[in-house]
Amino acid sequence: MKKSPAPDPGSPSRSRPQYPIESVDNAMQILLLLGERSELRLTEVAKYLGVASSTAHRLLAMLQYRGFIRQDARSKAYVPGSALTGVAFSILQRFDVRQQLRPFLEELNQETGETVHLGVLDGATVRFIDAVESPRAVRVASRLGRSMPAHCTSTGKAMLTTLSTAQLHLLYPEEELPGLTEHSVRSRSDLEKEIAVIRRRGYATSSEESEEGVSSVAVAFPGEVPSMPLAFNTAVPLGRVSRTDVKRIGELLRTTVDRASKIMP
Repeated sequence: MKKSPAPDPGSPSRSRPQYPIESVDNAMQILLLLGERSELRLTEVAKYLGVASSTAHRLLAMLQYRGFIRQDARSKAYVPGSALTGVAFSILQRFDVRQQLRPFLEELNQETGETVHLGVLDGATVRFIDAVESPRAVRVASRLGRSMPAHCTSTGKAMLTTLSTAQLHLLYPEEELPGLTEHSVRSRSDLEKEIAVIRRRGYATSSEESEEGVSSVAVAFPGEVPSMPLAFNTAVPLGRVSRTDVKRIGELLRTTVDRASKIMP
């Protein structure tokens, strides 16, 4: 028997359409299921929907064709595709998350005197969706609007700590990782070791890993708070930061993220 779609807790009075289209409903249920799990397999999709494997395969094939899912070449499992993450990112951009968090960015900018950013994780990429530049003559330029490999930035590494090992391996199926500079993390094993350190310490760092002469510190929002992983970072010219400064900025970011998390929906 086919599984009935779960009601939307936000719309308890919403009724089923008078002329439902079952194939569309099934496709939507697959996407909702993907929001609960890091990956899907054909057999579990068929079982969840209560349909034949051939029907489930056709639905998955169409979602894959439109880019909403993709199939991992090695595990054959289905994971979120670029179209799905793109839609989520576009919604996040239109959502007032930047407006809500802007006062915290400005506060960080005033307290540190350095350039600060708000970043979001999109697959294995970090996108910088807001920034406040340092007023100093020598400063790190804003990365607003730029995208960079997550493992090459403190912002990205901070957000990667919110993922499980299985999710991390889906993002990085190969051991070898590309880098931006000679200081970038170049292997998944080294990335996992660094993630473990970040989790214990509470903040991520980068020293010329994304750009020569740039050091940065970042803290991610708790995984259960935003709809997509978010993080604050502070970027400082390498010659102007010491280990003591890094620790101080890390603690400041942790305190700020803790306060900002409380206003998130």
